[in-house]
Amino acid sequence: MREHTATIEKMAFGGAGICRVDGKVCFVPYTAHGDTVRIAITSEKKSYLEGKLLEVLEPSPRRAVPECPVFGTCGGCDWQHIAYDSQLKAKEDIFAEILWRTGRVDRSCIEPVAAAPEPYGYRSRVQLKMRFAKGERHIGFFMAGSHYVVNLPGRCAIACEAVNTSYSELSAILGEYPEPDKIPQIDISTGDDGDVIVIFHYIGGNRTVLIDFLNNNRDNLNRAAGVFLQSGRKTTIRKVYGKEAISYTIHETVFREPGPLVLKTGRGGFSQVNFSQNNVMIDTVLKWVHPCGNERILDLYCGNGNFSLPLARCARQVVGLEEYEQSIMDAARNRDENRLRNAGFEAVDSVAGVKKLIEAGEKFDVVLLDPPRAGAAEVVRLIPSLRPQKIVYISCDPPTLGRDIAYLKKLNYDVVKSRPVDMFPQTYHIESVTLLERCR
Repeated sequence: MREHTATIEKMAFGGAGICRVDGKVCFVPYTAHGDTVRIAITSEKKSYLEGKLLEVLEPSPRRAVPECPVFGTCGGCDWQHIAYDSQLKAKEDIFAEILWRTGRVDRSCIEPVAAAPEPYGYRSRVQLKMRFAKGERHIGFFMAGSHYVVNLPGRCAIACEAVNTSYSELSAILGEYPEPDKIPQIDISTGDDGDVIVIFHYIGGNRTVLIDFLNNNRDNLNRAAGVFLQSGRKTTIRKVYGKEAISYTIHETVFREPGPLVLKTGRGGFSQVNFSQNNVMIDTVLKWVHPCGNERILDLYCGNGNFSLPLARCARQVVGLEEYEQSIMDAARNRDENRLRNAGFEAVDSVAGVKKLIEAGEKFDVVLLDPPRAGAAEVVRLIPSLRPQKIVYISCDPPTLGRDIAYLKKLNYDVVKSRPVDMFPQTYHIESVTLLERCR
């Protein structure tokens, strides 16, 4: 491998630092903007290089000491070696650059990134990987770029206290389980009240063995309020015992009227992993949409009503579409428990649901969408037929956001403003809220 000395010029989406070697861009993981480093070239492509960090010759002032002892081996975090204020600056720059390159969004439309109040200990949900090899059990997260499981060093630095406590309890009993190679993954999720739900993924042929083991160990799993088994897709989830949902609060400070909303998410359903930043996003949506009581709003990929129900407090009507039926059941229950009568939900794929609304001649003042990482390329082509004045796009992936914005601009919508939200400190990932309006 060729070795070079270089200075890291900036950070890239994906987590690596960027330098130049012989005039070519080179991506080097675990470096920081301003580092002078010795690197080895590991891969050479037509337009760029990939490198491996060998030595930090002159550390950048942007560097920080990682809190996790397996950082750099575990693939869960990318940026623990970068001071938090520098992480925020890098994310804002990366977000603005991607949106300009892919969607021609001017930097003046990008608002400052919303910083997380807790850069560590924020994550309310983890997926622990398990591997049993050569008589040894490994439980933790995948090493970057592999399926080798890196053992957690007692706790995960970015997970909240309830998740870490539950992990400790699980780790203490799993050594006695007779089929250690039949559990490839354990999902742990908690609400903001500290209650925990645990889902065991099981690939063996006798579910009764695991069910009996878990029931016999109830007293050793004190933090687990609910325990479930999954043997394939989400539709296979079955309760072993306990609670069926976690709950979190949307604080009353985001509403014009008093009183918080308490929302629940059932086993296998989606909820944001950072509750405080979720409140920031909802607050941003409400301020930008600014419903006055007459609006009709469509919420695509609505999940458990995370955005639908706060909007329903202020709008005339909200319609939510979501493919996963359990989440629609959660949304309907959340509507009823919060005494909101102007929100309706349907379990349907967003593309099929929007086509159905168009065929029925439906119109909406606002369309909000919160798609998965792949974006919503097919849906955005249909949205203008619903004639919304405003489109609010929640994204966890700037490149697909930029791609979809570019298409919406061709359909006579333009970006008014966009706000990156640091939902995932210590990683390169960027959540965002973007407001588009129909051009007059």
